[in-house]
Amino acid sequence: MRNRFLLLFLFICGSLFAQKKIIRGTVYNEKGPFQDVAVYFNNSMIGTATNKKGEFSIPVIEGNHQLIVSFLGFKTITYNLDTKTYSKPLVFALVEDENMLDEIIIGKTKYDDDWKYNLTRFKQEFIGRTELAKDCEILNPKVLYFEYEAEKKKLTAFARAPLKIRNKGLGYKITYDLKQFIIEGNRVEYLGFSKYENLKGSKRKQRKWEKNRLKAYNGSATHFYKTLLNKSTYKEGFIVNQFKRIPNQERPTEKEIKKARELVRLSKSMINFSKKIDAPITAIDSALLVLRKVRLPKFKDYLYRTKVPGDSLISIKSGFPYLDFKNNLSVIYTKEKEEKGFILRNMFSKKRKPLPQTSSLIPLSIPTMLNKRGLLLNPLDMFFEGYWSYEKFADSLPLDYIPTKN
Repeated sequence: MRNRFLLLFLFICGSLFAQKKIIRGTVYNEKGPFQDVAVYFNNSMIGTATNKKGEFSIPVIEGNHQLIVSFLGFKTITYNLDTKTYSKPLVFALVEDENMLDEIIIGKTKYDDDWKYNLTRFKQEFIGRTELAKDCEILNPKVLYFEYEAEKKKLTAFARAPLKIRNKGLGYKITYDLKQFIIEGNRVEYLGFSKYENLKGSKRKQRKWEKNRLKAYNGSATHFYKTLLNKSTYKEGFIVNQFKRIPNQERPTEKEIKKARELVRLSKSMINFSKKIDAPITAIDSALLVLRKVRLPKFKDYLYRTKVPGDSLISIKSGFPYLDFKNNLSVIYTKEKEEKGFILRNMFSKKRKPLPQTSSLIPLSIPTMLNKRGLLLNPLDMFFEGYWSYEKFADSLPLDYIPTKN
């Protein structure tokens, strides 16, 4: 299954050792200063809340950041902050969200078997099915409302309040402001803002969390991007190959499949579906042969370059690094094997020995900028297949996570 995961976040830039700066500001609504408004840097552990005067102060490493201002029932504000140009306190005015799920829609929510089934699908495609996903729990699932369009096989999820998520595998409590979630066919898209907090635990638990965090980081897309800039891709266990993707000529076109299905539907009562057909004689024979090839893959991949040097995948424009390559990349992480859940992730999977983790990187927009810490500034520019698409929210780390040495 090829899944597209669109997670909305902007990566924090700047050196980890740069001087910190205090960002100050005030949040208002139509009645005046607004208390208890969440103010945080997206997908990080840096955040606060406004006081009685609507004021906030928040420390940040110098660089470019995405500041989030959020309160239930009001439109979320996203502010791109550059500490170099910041000189005076910020002022934000929150406006009521007219598109917010209202009480009428909320009242329609029935926590019946359909809702439970949709919740299960949501958890599988958002939280994931990895080993870490077993210890990742949505604490307030009833804030979710689902709509299903049978004709399109499309499931849309809405949240009338931020999701509260406890990840006991990584030691985080996460507030996730879901903005979009769609499953359509075999594609998944989700967008949102997240704020991380450390869970409290014994020293033994903290050692376990640190071990799990490092394992989640190693072999991840973030880890891979950083090695490209550090020129340590192969040293740190990655092997990169390049491949082309072309239409599979053996598979019928969508037009041929649609025509064959319609013909079979009209003549269904007269068809012997188990009939052996060496050479088609009738139109029905031809239609059956077409439908027997539907399961063939739509595309074929051709490997044409192996062990691609990491520095050849980076270009420098105006002093900034860009991920820049032709066609597609196959990225193999040799220092960790696949989980059993990845091997048996669908009904057609056969049991086999785990192999090194392999992911495909399909560019949707190229070249695409990396920041100086090796983080993709626009994650929507890349489409993941393989292992990186298997590792979902339960395996995600805040972008200010600093990996410890092995």
